[in-house]
This record gives sequence, structure tokens and C-alpha cells, in this order.
Amino acid sequence: MLTVFITCFLIIFVYASVWFAISVYKKRNDVADIAWGPGYILICGFLFYTYPASDVSILLYALVTFWGLRLSIHIYTRNKNKTEDFRYKAWREEWGKSFYLRSYLQVFLLQGFFLLIIISPIIHAAVAESLQWNVFTWIGLCCWIIGFYFQAMADWQLAVFKSDKKNKGLIIQTGLWKYSRHPNYFGEILMWWSIFFITIPFANSFYFIISPLTITLLLVFVSGIPMLEKKYKGNPAFEEYKKRTSVLIPLPPRKIQ
Repeated sequence: MLTVFITCFLIIFVYASVWFAISVYKKRNDVADIAWGPGYILICGFLFYTYPASDVSILLYALVTFWGLRLSIHIYTRNKNKTEDFRYKAWREEWGKSFYLRSYLQVFLLQGFFLLIIISPIIHAAVAESLQWNVFTWIGLCCWIIGFYFQAMADWQLAVFKSDKKNKGLIIQTGLWKYSRHPNYFGEILMWWSIFFITIPFANSFYFIISPLTITLLLVFVSGIPMLEKKYKGNPAFEEYKKRTSVLIPLPPRKIQ
């Protein structure tokens, strides 16, 4: 088990370093967002070709590959012909002379570290005793499909909303965004909890609950919701939207007194 994790660490170390070099050449650190999904696919490819694959493992590889490809294409399309994402641009100004070192350590290598934590249940499943499909597989798959729908549909609805010049400066409050301020993050979190749920029947899998916990904490308290909502702080339309709309879990809008 330790050997495979070390090998995956080395693969991601090289992968992250390559993307850091690309970011220096492109002069934009938001390429890290594009690199996020394919990093998981790379590890799944390594596991598939290195270890005997059970039916459940193949399903896990397929789910991650499907998720990673869609997300990477979506982010590339969203960022194409635009300036660097505001979060990375702020760090570029804030870090000053230490920008390149901190970018390498705090953006690319740190992202690689979290990637390994989040994909750890799949690494464990790859080397554990083979299992066939079971009730956990079916329930997890159904929940994953729901999560994928929320993420993909929310991203598409937001892209359509922003593409209309009449909506410039406005807050999307329709579709899934009527029920959650971050339905795409809800979908992301649900997908990773579903993947962990699928791996529960594998021996000693409970230790890898750190995977869905990590992505939940990152999106809810660190790099996801807090940074995006800070951007709109003080915006009257957003503050009103915030009062009646659930932050993450889709719920009926609250009535404002």
C-alpha cells in the first residue's frame, strides 16, 4: 500500500512541476484549475495499467475520468481569451518577489497534495482484494449521477447566463441557482462522497473518509465558497440573494420578511 502511494506521489510531483512550468510560460496561474481534473485521470490510468482491475475499480476509474474531462474542458472554455482568474491575479500582486516560489509550493504542489488525499479511496480500492458490484456500488453510482448532474447543469446554466451581455454585473438566480448559491460545488462534494461510499466494502476503507472530508472542507471553508462570496460582498443584489438562498444544499428559497 505504501509503495503505491509513494509512486502516485512521484507521478503527481512531476505532473505539478510540469504545469508550474506551463504557468510561468503562460504568465497565468489559473492553468492549475485546468490541470486539476487530468491529474486524477493520470493516477487512474496508472492504477488501471499497473494493478488487476475489479469491476468496482473500473467503475471508479470511469467515473473519475468522465468527471475530470468534463471539468477540465469546461474550465478551459471558460478561461479562454480571458485574463487570469481574479483569485490568482490577487496572489500575483500580493506575493511580490516571492511569487514564483509561493506559486510552486502553495498552488501547484499543494494542489497535488490535496489531489492525492482526495483520490486515496480509489488508490486503496486498486490494491485491495477484488470486489464485484454490490448494494454500495449501486447506491453510490446513483448519488454520483445526481452530483454530476448538479455540477454540469449548474456550470452550463451559469455559462449561458454570463454569455448574455444584458446580464453583465447581475447575479444568476435562476435554474439550480435559485435553490443554492453554489449548486456546482454541491455536485462536486456529492460526487466525492459517492465515490467514497462505493469503496466502503473494501477492507480498511473507513480511513479514507479523509477524501470527501477534505474536498468538503476546501470548498465550503477555504478555496471555494469563501473566496467567491468575498468577491460579491457588499453587492446589494447578492446580499438579498444570500438572505433567501441556501449556501450549498439545494433548498426552497426562504421568504424575506
